[in-house]
Amino acid sequence: MVSAPARTTSTPLTLTPAPPRRAPAPAPDHPHPVTAAAPATGRRRRARTAAGQGAAVRDSWRRIVPQALVVAFLAGGTTAFVAADKSVHLTVDGEPRTLHTFAGNVDDLLAAEGLGVGPHDLVAPARGSALEDGEEVVVRYGRPLRLTLDGTSRQMWTTARTVDAALRQLGVRVEGAFLSAPRTAPVPRTGLTLSVRTERGVTFMADGRERTIRTNAATVREALDQAGITLRGEDTTSVPPDSFPRDGQTVTVLRITGTREVREERIPYETERVDDDTLFAGTEVVERAGRPGARRVTYALRTVNGVHQPARRIAEEVVREPVSQLVKVGTKPLPSSVAGADHLDWDALAQCESGGRPSATDASGTYGGLYQFDVTTWHALGGSGRPQDAPAGEQTFRAKKLYVQRGASPWPHCGRRLYR
Repeated sequence: MVSAPARTTSTPLTLTPAPPRRAPAPAPDHPHPVTAAAPATGRRRRARTAAGQGAAVRDSWRRIVPQALVVAFLAGGTTAFVAADKSVHLTVDGEPRTLHTFAGNVDDLLAAEGLGVGPHDLVAPARGSALEDGEEVVVRYGRPLRLTLDGTSRQMWTTARTVDAALRQLGVRVEGAFLSAPRTAPVPRTGLTLSVRTERGVTFMADGRERTIRTNAATVREALDQAGITLRGEDTTSVPPDSFPRDGQTVTVLRITGTREVREERIPYETERVDDDTLFAGTEVVERAGRPGARRVTYALRTVNGVHQPARRIAEEVVREPVSQLVKVGTKPLPSSVAGADHLDWDALAQCESGGRPSATDASGTYGGLYQFDVTTWHALGGSGRPQDAPAGEQTFRAKKLYVQRGASPWPHCGRRLYR
């Protein structure tokens, strides 16, 4: 038994059976008129005709009922199809359009429209949110922005489509600022490199005056030009002229005058000491006198804002190399005595001649040492160098040798002290 189709909101379908088809009249077997048996034959023909008509009706119903069921099913499906369709307002990077979609949520809509989004892109409502008929969906693509703000560089992302909108989105003050690109310039999806210098207040102290300006200059030197201050010659500033001027910064202009001065300076010589076993211990003889060298040094002399600065060495040239001094140092042991002179009072003689000072010299520089030898006599006795440079023991030893040779005559005034 076929049940009636479910009732839907669509208009009901009325089924009207098709009229029975009339059976065709049999073709005559021959051209002659029907004989007396015709009445019986007619009844049989009428019976057959009625049976044929009933079968035709039943066949028509068999065809119509399934078709009606299909039509009713399609009518119900159409209602569900219409209910799933939604009208959505989609705006992609500021370009709006209205479309019909069967997507159930935002992700399905983006996939159906071929819109790939990444972590820096903005989607509203949020991804995964259910879609309603009449929903407004906004997609804004992220754009890389390489921003240098007041000398500090950083990499960031923005969904703004123009430079002005991006700076406002990032909270950057643009009034009075220098921009490397116009405010109306687009920010492409491939990214943009942007330099921004905001307006800052800088104070200059120059020539006894104070000047404060508002500037978006890239360097202190450029800000100086804007303030009408000129650097001349060696003039400079308290901060490097090519540094970035900061907001609220005070910069002092240094007026510098300078000259150069060349001075010749002495290069001291070194002393080299070597042992000599031909000299008595304690004896030192200058074999080669040292000689200082000389160099020519150039100094920069400056005054800063009228104040003299310490001289600064900027160049030097050696004019003459120094010559080291060679000193021979005696290592030969001193003899213990001189026969015929050991019993005399040599201390008394030394006190009389030199006050007992081994390094003493007379006013003329001719005589020296404890016993006031002249250099000729000293060398004749085997001494070297000057007598006053020899140890006291060596001086006494050579004085005894002199006494053995000449007695007390070399000391005409003090010689008698030997005999006390």
